[in-house]
Amino acid sequence: MTEEQQTPEASEAPEVSAAAEAPPPPEVPLLELRDGLPPVVETPEALSATAAAVRAGTGPVAIDAERASGYRYSARAYLVQLRREGSGTALVDPIAFEDLSELQDAIGDSEWILHAATQDLPCLAEIGLVPSTLFDTELAGRLLGYPRVGLATLVETIVGRRMRKEHSAVDWSTRPLPAPWLEYAALDVEVLVELRDALAAELEETGKAEWARQEFEHLVTALPAGPRQDPWRRTSGLHRARGRRAVAAVRELWQARDEIASRRDVTPGRIIPDSAIVEAANALPRDKGTLLGIKGFNGRGAARYAAQWVEALRTARGLPEDELPPTGSRYDGPPPPRAWADRDPVAAARLTIARENLKERADELKLPVENMLTPDYVRRLLWEPPADKDDDDLPERVGQRLAEYGARPWQVELTRDILVTAIIEAADEA
Repeated sequence: MTEEQQTPEASEAPEVSAAAEAPPPPEVPLLELRDGLPPVVETPEALSATAAAVRAGTGPVAIDAERASGYRYSARAYLVQLRREGSGTALVDPIAFEDLSELQDAIGDSEWILHAATQDLPCLAEIGLVPSTLFDTELAGRLLGYPRVGLATLVETIVGRRMRKEHSAVDWSTRPLPAPWLEYAALDVEVLVELRDALAAELEETGKAEWARQEFEHLVTALPAGPRQDPWRRTSGLHRARGRRAVAAVRELWQARDEIASRRDVTPGRIIPDSAIVEAANALPRDKGTLLGIKGFNGRGAARYAAQWVEALRTARGLPEDELPPTGSRYDGPPPPRAWADRDPVAAARLTIARENLKERADELKLPVENMLTPDYVRRLLWEPPADKDDDDLPERVGQRLAEYGARPWQVELTRDILVTAIIEAADEA
């Protein structure tokens, strides 16, 4: 009907949108514990019974750990959750035991299922739990191109259940642990087996199962990272330190705070925040009164440990010039990409070409580009290529270099020719 053909009643009738006519979407049901909340395992007898139950179960074992991040200095596990078909869910208090080797023996070579494995593997290894094989549901979600890969989001998207997340940031070192917290923790492994199976099927369907297998094997076999060099350089706001002596004062204050935090097993930021360290480092006060009068120098330990802060600042003031740390950190890799154009225009061209082509390929595969190849590997290789554009062995050498960095075979296969092309095209344009 045209506007000229409309009747007055039709033209004056209120519009009703399709959205208004459609029924509201059904609310996603809340995930609930199928077997109720189990008691916390905190005696040798209970641990032996749990190990026997796990050994009698079938299939992979869903595992999670809760740490007291933001409350404690250590990254130890304060609760371990397990679930296996035929075994049910177990909540184990690792603080009650010297180690959990009895549980490790019960799991044996069975596959672990974790979400964001790199977060939990170190603290689980501390208590004797180390996987032979694993399946990481977060990493699987990344390889499949899911835009959000948090556990709650994947469970809602794939399993169709909504998870409680209100206790995600609580102090898990609390004893006894409240029942609502324990229920939250138990729910984290409730559907991991179901989620794993759904993601594994999708990996097979999309031809990405082998990629995932290599990634999971890498998680199991990769050597743990060594101590971070100059960890004090991670102080937030360090760039505001005015000169090398102020940087030295940041270092001395950070180290004093770290020693106190380690001794008390309290997260360092709860003693004095990073911002207080930078303020004091710039002011370099000589006595307690002046220090405590600095605007921004606050925190629970500002006054309590004032003597230690004053001593740290005295040490920084007394350092000779040749012992002051540089304002920037030492790095054995290439310079920041923003400096490439000035320092080596051809290298900058290589990086630009490679980034564009890698992004295009990753988009085709519905894969985050950083999962297709670690950006640091790209920068290192393109700053100093293993051979020039006329070398017949260039593809082989690029592949070897990537493997030496730590790239998995599937990553080398997908990215080697893209990087070779960038090396050749940039040289041709020079």
